[in-house]
Amino acid sequence: MAQMTLAEKIGQLNLMAAGEGLMTGARQPTSLAGRLDTGQVGAIFGTKSLATARAMQERALAGSRLRIPLFFAEDVIHGHRTVFPLNIGLACSWDMDLIAATSRFAAAEAAAEGLHQVYAPMVDISRDARWGRVAEGPGEEPLLAARIAAAAVRGFQGKDPAGKGRVAACLKHFVAYGAPESGRDYDNVSLAWEDLLATYLPPFSAGVEAGAASVMVAFNAVNKLPMHANGPLIEGWLRAGTGFDGLVVSDYTGVAELVAHGLGPAPVAVARAIHAGVDMDMVGEDYLRELPALAKSGVDAPDAGISLTGAQVTALVDRACRRVLDFKQRLGLLDDPFRGMAKTARPPARGRGRALARKAAASAAVLLKNDGVLPLAAETRVALIGPFAADRANMLGTWAVSGRAEDVTPLGEAVTALTGQVPAIAWGANIVDEDWLVQRLNVHGVTVRQDPRPEAEIMAEALATAGQAEVIIAAVGEAKEHAGESSSRLSPDLPAPQRRLIAALAATGKPLVVVLFAGRPLALGAVAEQADALLYAWHGGVAGPEGVADLLFGAANPSGRLAMALPAHPGEVPLSYAHEPTGRPFPGHFAKFRTGWLDMPDDAPRFPFGFGLSYGQVEYGMPQLSRPRALADRPVTLRINVTNSGPCEVVETVQLYASDPVARITRPGRWLIDFQQVTLPPGTSRELRFRVTSDQFSYPIAPSLEGAEWVRDPGLIQLHIGPNSRDTQMAELTWLS
Repeated sequence: MAQMTLAEKIGQLNLMAAGEGLMTGARQPTSLAGRLDTGQVGAIFGTKSLATARAMQERALAGSRLRIPLFFAEDVIHGHRTVFPLNIGLACSWDMDLIAATSRFAAAEAAAEGLHQVYAPMVDISRDARWGRVAEGPGEEPLLAARIAAAAVRGFQGKDPAGKGRVAACLKHFVAYGAPESGRDYDNVSLAWEDLLATYLPPFSAGVEAGAASVMVAFNAVNKLPMHANGPLIEGWLRAGTGFDGLVVSDYTGVAELVAHGLGPAPVAVARAIHAGVDMDMVGEDYLRELPALAKSGVDAPDAGISLTGAQVTALVDRACRRVLDFKQRLGLLDDPFRGMAKTARPPARGRGRALARKAAASAAVLLKNDGVLPLAAETRVALIGPFAADRANMLGTWAVSGRAEDVTPLGEAVTALTGQVPAIAWGANIVDEDWLVQRLNVHGVTVRQDPRPEAEIMAEALATAGQAEVIIAAVGEAKEHAGESSSRLSPDLPAPQRRLIAALAATGKPLVVVLFAGRPLALGAVAEQADALLYAWHGGVAGPEGVADLLFGAANPSGRLAMALPAHPGEVPLSYAHEPTGRPFPGHFAKFRTGWLDMPDDAPRFPFGFGLSYGQVEYGMPQLSRPRALADRPVTLRINVTNSGPCEVVETVQLYASDPVARITRPGRWLIDFQQVTLPPGTSRELRFRVTSDQFSYPIAPSLEGAEWVRDPGLIQLHIGPNSRDTQMAELTWLS
């Protein structure tokens, strides 16, 4: 750094997208090649091959007076070339070893293409199914999300992100990006500081503790302050509070978007971003354009809340540049700019990845209902009906940037390969039934289509196909463009033609298995009653349909548990099991002057957080505490016996919740404090032990972020244990102090 000029330091803060002909910056049409030749790029994302990365590295070294290397990054959200289930699906596995394994394989594939950093894991808590990016996240629960964050970081980075087949993880999006008003992507968030501290920040804290090397800032504003200018959260909570010493990058044009947020013209926005702790500017090139003048003359904008001298701006540039160089040093690039980029680099065996993807797809799917239909015998004559019966492209889901549809084995072929039987197939029903929606979604890439035939003709074909079978399998859901970035939906439910298809198939009287392929929790409404068996398969990746076939025909036993509740009606969202009690709680039946919905039956089918069935029969004994009263510094052990009285091996996720009936502020009715997965062969029992400590019951009281105080109350607490957040048994414990 002592040898670097100001221009060279600013160049290190410029994070650009790949592409030789890329025109960068709205006001400055200069190619990427020109930037590389003049040392004005610190990193590049979006390269698609090892050869491309090597060529860019060579060019950057030639253009840098001090031969400072680039690092290369990519969106590796749920796999790289081998696409695993969507993150919301992987979260439903509740299997941290599996999540770490998928991250580890994705890292190895990415590293073999010359990548050093991946923009993952996405750890945004969300409780609103309207928000499209729930597809990329860990669901609604902070403890589950925190464990997922740590597992993914371990998978990507191992003990050293510079190690062979490893990459640097990037926690995103910091913070509360998953709580926008009305579920609209990029929208701002206003919430209690207590909610921010107790719900949205814990996954980031866990990721930092696991060693995450970088963090990406969110597009939204939190409590009126846009995150790209939010020094109290970036330099305050993240760096000073958790001890994070890695790299902070902007999201795509996030610095430039501070102008639209209303924080001032470009020079002021840049000053606010770098002052807040955003080290690298992605794509917008506002740092490159504005920092030279700011370092010379400073900025004096009291109306925008910032005044800095030129020397202060220069010091901020130095701080950001050092963090970029520290990151490159941690990746081993200052010693070897071509580390991991040998021309002989080979990705891991794709067959091994596919086997892992198939296991992950089966583990991610959640069996919601089974009236004695599943598993099917291999010789069962099935009719496979619906828009996803033969689909490939939508199985990959959103943000599968390096995935290929031709790698997917569609459901019909997967059933044939597994059973030897060729199912009767009818495409069945439109994925969507609104012309304007088709046009809007096809902006993202054409996988959404409509059958041009009249619906009566489509329905007749479906019913004729159903008539050939003993069991009907309806493969329905949403297209991959329905979920993901900039894909918010007012009504997260099945398209109307698919609902009519399921009703018609149910009316045949034949056993009906409904398989849902989706990127978000959909309100199922009457479908939950019409189906004899209901399997929520998400968008399962390259081997998603094969994992589904394994479950349908008993080659695998369902073990998935919902990481996000499924509403009975789309109007219920946002929705969470951890809602706070009111002064007029819902009594479980219709009553005037109570919470609940006037225009929806109280017994409408809902599937709560943590819910999922298997093909076994697991029975829970009574929970037992090692002591009913304890001092705050003495842990208590909760013991419970679980027994598999069914005919096949099961994986059971035993969940422990807590509630605090008397507190200083309103608290969630219950919240998850621990869980364990156990494999139970048929006819066996296991005693599980949960360690309960007083710090699991601390909570923040926060008149402001800086004034937050974590407290814990002595007295009665309630422990709830069971197979999901609703169906539990209770034990009571008293903390004496």
